[in-house]
Amino acid sequence: MKVLQILPELNAGGVERGTLELADYLVRNGHESLVVSYGGQLVQKLEQQGSRHITLPVHRKSPLSLLQVRSLRRLLEHERPDILHIRSRVPGWIAWLAWRGLNPQTRPHFVSTVHGFNSVNAYSAIMTRGERVIAVSESIRDYVRQNYPKVRPEIIRVIPRGIEPKEYPRGFKPDAGWLKTWRMRFPAVAASRQSAALVPKSKVGGSLPRAATPISVLTLPGRITRLKGHEDFLKLIKMLVEAGEPVHGLIVGGAHEKKQGYLDEIKTLAQQIGVASRVSFTGHRSDLREILAVSDVVFSLSTQPESFGRTTLEALALGRPVVAYDHGGVAEQLRAIFPAGRVPLRDETALLRVTRRILAGGETPAPVPPAYTLEAMCGATLDTYGELLRNS
Repeated sequence: MKVLQILPELNAGGVERGTLELADYLVRNGHESLVVSYGGQLVQKLEQQGSRHITLPVHRKSPLSLLQVRSLRRLLEHERPDILHIRSRVPGWIAWLAWRGLNPQTRPHFVSTVHGFNSVNAYSAIMTRGERVIAVSESIRDYVRQNYPKVRPEIIRVIPRGIEPKEYPRGFKPDAGWLKTWRMRFPAVAASRQSAALVPKSKVGGSLPRAATPISVLTLPGRITRLKGHEDFLKLIKMLVEAGEPVHGLIVGGAHEKKQGYLDEIKTLAQQIGVASRVSFTGHRSDLREILAVSDVVFSLSTQPESFGRTTLEALALGRPVVAYDHGGVAEQLRAIFPAGRVPLRDETALLRVTRRILAGGETPAPVPPAYTLEAMCGATLDTYGELLRNS
């Protein structure tokens, strides 16, 4: 097959990551992979994997972006891909308008992936116009069916995002060098139960001492945005401290320059409720796997449902308990892997109770089901392509 994926840019993000993973899988399985975007920091990696990248300005949320329809149509006529796969709304409209003007007998099959709970309107409806519509979770499938009733249920395919088990092995242990640097950078978590348990006995008394009274490290990963539940997390830390639990919170994630004001708000809130010394803000980190591995509990407290929630799946794969509000794609993961971690939305009492029960020990996630692996995700996507080609 020859597959052309189109998205706004190739910088950091879940859509971009999924695009690269599928492109790599295509090449490794003998297919031809093309990606159209405005470019970005991931282009080099994409091309090193064996895909071709074609740069077009398909990223701006502006009517002027429709000027690219003719250029993309010429590209499609020249490349003649078997599959045209859209992953975002602006390039989706450009691709659909270009595709619609091609000969129906020779044009590629049109596939879309709905990655999120976009606003419900004509602009977002483009993501439901594929001959096959891929939903990244059952929650997204239900969202499409409820809000776009004209979409035939039989064309929707639920394909969860997946992880590579070898990259997130259960019981993964960061090396001593990382632990030493981590403790020096964040001394407040030096007494973590998890990281203390990972220190070799030969290091006891040296640069990585075991703590007499280990603390529990609670981690909330994710971008610093108002919907990620930082206020709820800080209030939970306060309740746990008042209950006598030795805990320290980690807020792991960077803040866009437009979100600096909100970051200041939550830091001020931590001061006001008396937990500033019990919480560390790490900023953006490229070693999230290691941080998850030394966390005692990982949280997902988004007040709006996540379409999937890849970070929670990574934590569960590592064997770390996850506590999350019971909605969206994250709730689907917990139902399958760690039901004990589900909490009703914004229920502070239940959040405290579930967290304390997990901290008391004895509850660990089940192994990640095969359906949540990268192999399953890419394989199911190729099966969807093949279904269209066989039927044509």
